[in-house]
Amino acid sequence: MNKKTYTIFVSLVVALGGFLLGFDSAVISGATPFYRETFGLNSGSMLIGFSVSSLILGAIMGNIVAGGLADRFGRRRVLMFTALLFVASAIFTAFSFDIVSFIIARVLGGLGVGMAILIAPMYIAEIAPRKLRGTLVTFNQLNIVLGISIAYFSNYYFQQTIADPDFKWRIMLGVEAVPAILYFSLLFFVPRSPRWLIQKGQDAEAQGVLVKIHGKEQSAIEQNEINESLKNEINKEKARWSDVFSKRMKLVLIIGFGIAFFQQITGINAIFYYAPMIFEMAGGGKDAAFMQAAILGVTNVVMTVVAMFLIDRLGRKPLLYIGAAGIFISLAIVGFSFNNAKYTIDHKSMTELTLELKQMGATDIHMSNIDKLTQLKGNAFKSEVSFFSLVKQTVGVDTYNSYKEIILKHSISINPVWVLIGLIMFVASFAISMGPVMWTLLSEIFPNKLRGLAISIMGFWNSIVSFSVATVFPAQLEYMGSSATYFIYSLFGLLTLIFVWRFVPETKGKSLEELEANLIK
Repeated sequence: MNKKTYTIFVSLVVALGGFLLGFDSAVISGATPFYRETFGLNSGSMLIGFSVSSLILGAIMGNIVAGGLADRFGRRRVLMFTALLFVASAIFTAFSFDIVSFIIARVLGGLGVGMAILIAPMYIAEIAPRKLRGTLVTFNQLNIVLGISIAYFSNYYFQQTIADPDFKWRIMLGVEAVPAILYFSLLFFVPRSPRWLIQKGQDAEAQGVLVKIHGKEQSAIEQNEINESLKNEINKEKARWSDVFSKRMKLVLIIGFGIAFFQQITGINAIFYYAPMIFEMAGGGKDAAFMQAAILGVTNVVMTVVAMFLIDRLGRKPLLYIGAAGIFISLAIVGFSFNNAKYTIDHKSMTELTLELKQMGATDIHMSNIDKLTQLKGNAFKSEVSFFSLVKQTVGVDTYNSYKEIILKHSISINPVWVLIGLIMFVASFAISMGPVMWTLLSEIFPNKLRGLAISIMGFWNSIVSFSVATVFPAQLEYMGSSATYFIYSLFGLLTLIFVWRFVPETKGKSLEELEANLIK
């Protein structure tokens, strides 16, 4: 194996951490409707939102400890630990006996997510030759979106092939153990980071790794550069929080906090985490909803690749303009689609609803409660919230929580094509702009001395916003309705556009020193 092939192999193995990260983030979308029934969670319960977003809570904790663990134990060993966390989370989640054990298992997986998202690109950057560094580091981001896409297809497959709802969600979540075990096994073939080895005084092993990657001549140069870099770090004054939040940093803090806020507040994780549920609310069956979610995953992958080609050609700001405008328009389309929907109970819908519930094996008590819906015959509702409030009163809380999606499917009159088009546009707009551009901007606008600390702060803030959005989304749909929810996210898309126009500079083609001189006064 020549040195280039070897470096690409090592980078691909390490980037599998990104795949598991993406898979773990998206696979919950298919499981939610089923474990909600197993654990008896109320529709619109904040506990549903927390069970989904608990992964982000774990990731925040993983972010905090990742750097210290990587410096103490080494990048490879920490990545092995994250692989074991993914295995444990998948198994424990699949065998959860109540919602508390389920959430604990999800937080465990989140710890792996939080560490993998930082350590995998760090390791790749440290072993990659400078000519390949940019491309190899993007393997991790590409693997994240691939993991999201594969999770949707995996969910669709198990939705089609497994009949038992309780077993269905358990296998959806448990299957992640397979690629996680593969990841753990492959990491044994990955060398320890040469930079970390030199930092720990293990120069001989570091030299062996550098020779494999760079060849004999270049490896000596690389080793000298690492030694010089480490000496400079020892002599360099450490970044302080007071420096990050000083007056001269005002503009870059506005840009950083703003872009990190708007990246999540437009609802991207709500869409990814709840995609099948959203499509069911547009009147589709479960099979169609899972397939449409998979289409979103493919769109995410394709447009992320497009963004990788355009970010240095077109520039950061044009991509943000395109993305923010697309988010505003696409979510407005979804909002108007639900706003124009009607909800009715008639003879045809009652016949189809009763037949489907009998095929599902609904109990006599549930069937008796569903029959009470005949009281609503002849009424057409424009308000989703009013309709389902009345449905809940009519059939009772237990029947409502168990069969809300099926009642919805047989009562809603909506154009589902526009919902699908709107959400595909939304994911495409995000993937070509806010997704990749935010991290690029954050790495460019902060001065070298403060960059690591500042990006950590922005990443923490970004995760808090993401956690909040994912937690409240089911309650938003329940108590505000789909139309109002998507109009709010659409409005945030418009505010993003205004924010980019007012505050965000174009950084394409400018040196870090030039940006520092222009932005920090």
